[in-house]
Formats: sequence, C-alpha cells, structure tokens
Amino acid sequence: MINNKSLHIAFVTPEYPHDSLKPSAGLGSSIKNLANGLIKSGLNVTVFVAFQNKNETLYDGGIKVISIARKGYQFFGWYLERKHIQYVVQKVISVSCIDVIEAPDWTGITAFMKFSVPLVIRLHGSDAYFCFLENRQQKWKHRFLEKQALKNANAILSVSRFTGELTKQVFKIKKDITTLYNGIDVDVFKPINVREVEGQLLYFGTIIRKKGILELAKAFNLIVQKAPTTTLLLIGKDTVDVFENVSSLGLFFSALSEAAKPQVIHLPEVTYQEINTYISKAQIVILPSFAEAFPMTWLETLAMEKALVSSNIGWAQELMVDGKTGYTIDPKNHKEFALKVLDLLNDSEKRIRFGREGRQHVIQKFSVEVVTQQNIEFYKNMIGK
Repeated sequence: MINNKSLHIAFVTPEYPHDSLKPSAGLGSSIKNLANGLIKSGLNVTVFVAFQNKNETLYDGGIKVISIARKGYQFFGWYLERKHIQYVVQKVISVSCIDVIEAPDWTGITAFMKFSVPLVIRLHGSDAYFCFLENRQQKWKHRFLEKQALKNANAILSVSRFTGELTKQVFKIKKDITTLYNGIDVDVFKPINVREVEGQLLYFGTIIRKKGILELAKAFNLIVQKAPTTTLLLIGKDTVDVFENVSSLGLFFSALSEAAKPQVIHLPEVTYQEINTYISKAQIVILPSFAEAFPMTWLETLAMEKALVSSNIGWAQELMVDGKTGYTIDPKNHKEFALKVLDLLNDSEKRIRFGREGRQHVIQKFSVEVVTQQNIEFYKNMIGK
C-alpha cells in the first residue's frame, strides 16, 4: 500500500502563476490547482518552471517551485535547452525521492528527456492539436518535438475526452489515454459580494482569433443594436494574428460597428488575484472559443456563479450543460449568440439560476477535492507498475 505522505510528484512546465516568474495563463493555473490539492492530501510537490529569466528556488505555500533560466544556446537550442532542463530535474529527483514527473504536451517540452522515474504527459492541447482545430499549418519542428515527447512518455493523460481522442488521431497514438479533468479550488473561486456593473459583459483570456474574438465583435454589434448601453470588458494580452500578421485587437476593433466601438474597454493584464473581482462585477461572461482543451476560464466563471455564454465545440459538451449552467452556441452563429446574451441581460432570475447551477455543477464534478483523488489514484497505479 502506497502512503500519500511518501508520494512526491513533480511537474515540468513552461509557466506557473507566481510574481517572481514570467506571466502565466491557464496551463499554469491548472497545475497550481492540482498541486495545491496534492499538498492538502499530504503529498510532496515540486514544480520545475523552465525557460525563465533566472535560476532560483521559491515557495508557494507548501509547493516547492524551482525556476530554471533559459541558457540561450546559439545553436541547437531546441535540443540543448531540453537536455539542460533534464539535468536540473534529474539532479533533484536523485536527492528528493521524486516518484513521478508530469509535463504538458505543448511544443514537446520533455522531448529527448529521460528520467529515472515514470514520465506522464498531460494533454492540455498541443500545438498540433490547436493547428488542427484552426485549420492552419504547424511548424515541422513543433510537431517533431511534440511527437517525440509523447513517444517517450510512460503514460498519457488528457484534460478532456475530446482532446484525448483528437490528439490520438492527429499523432496516430497507440497508447491508451486516460481522461482526468482540470479541477478548480471552489474556496478561492467563489461568489464575491460586490455590485454588478449594469449591462457589462466580460471576456477574459488572450486576444486571439482561436478564442473567437473576431466572432465576438460581430455578435456584440448585434447586441448593441438592441441594447445600446451594453458594455464589453476585454481582459487579455493582444497577439499578432496568425493569418493576417497584424494586431488581433486591431482586427477586433475594425470589425466593430461605430455604435459598438465606444462600448468596449480593454485591459491588457490584471493579476491572478484580481480576476475574481472582474468576474463578479460582470453580469454575463462570454467565451466563444474555437480551440480549447478544458479551459480554466470557464471553470472559474462557473465556480463564481456567473452565467456563461460559450461555444458548443467538443470539450464544451463535457464542461457545460446547455440551458442549465449557461448557453452553448456555435460562435459563427452571431445572431443566435447575440439573442442568448440579450435573453440573459433581460432576465436577472435566469442569470442567477444559471450561476447557481453552474457552481453546483463545478463543485460536484470539477472541484479540486474530487479531481485530486482521481489523480492520486492514477499516480499510485503508475508507481505500482
């Protein structure tokens, strides 16, 4: 029988939410949530954060965080950086009795790495996965690295069935893939007693085509026609559009009507701690993404009792309950999207009911307590093998 207190799980990741590290997104948040759950269950956790500005050891509650600086090799950096990360991680494995290493699939961070303990790859959405969903060409190097990392893994997890099945198809994977959903700390993301901003819609996440930002502009034009005082708050960093090679935010504003433009506010960045307040102040959260795996932004929204209008693609069927936790709609159906938002703007009772149903849904299926135990059993099985 493997005791929880004897287990030591480590994560290798390019991002993690900490003030001393580079900015982090949903991947980092999902790792932090799971790591906190493992710590509360009596396990030891170390997080290796690669490609950072400096080498240092930090502590985030009970989580040991080891920042690994990018070496900046002039030639074959894609290989040598990974071997350097392997060296640092294996050195800690040898002295800290780490039992399992876990890494994400994005750009094959663990390609060419070999450890003395089992390596698990968790599918959060590889570059190949997102290229497939966006119907764009992937760089050969990224595909090679991701395929190599998956080939070397002792086991593969996925944060949704949809992501696992599509990744299996894209890479022609023969291994079994286990689905373990992302979890969220419902004691951190919970309703806050602040006044809502009348008529405010919220989008938060990267300003990028694949998250449906251009479709959101067209739907918002229709919303403003019917409800001219409605405002839209965008929180997220701008990106260069993959198809037109210009600012995604610029494309968004160019798609807005003259009536809609003054109703939009953009904040490029807020802290991890502040996002709860912005979610609470919004009346409705709108996330019309075309490409996700199992998005933390959606879980955060539902956990905070906010009605969510989202896309209806793949993973959405596993996370949302249409007509109960919010509405799921094809992002390209701008008219239907606008009508559902207007329906919720005009019906406060429904907004409240959807919000409460959403939080209960998350507590029952995706809370850290539920998800952590599933992960612990998986880790124990890995070590047993």
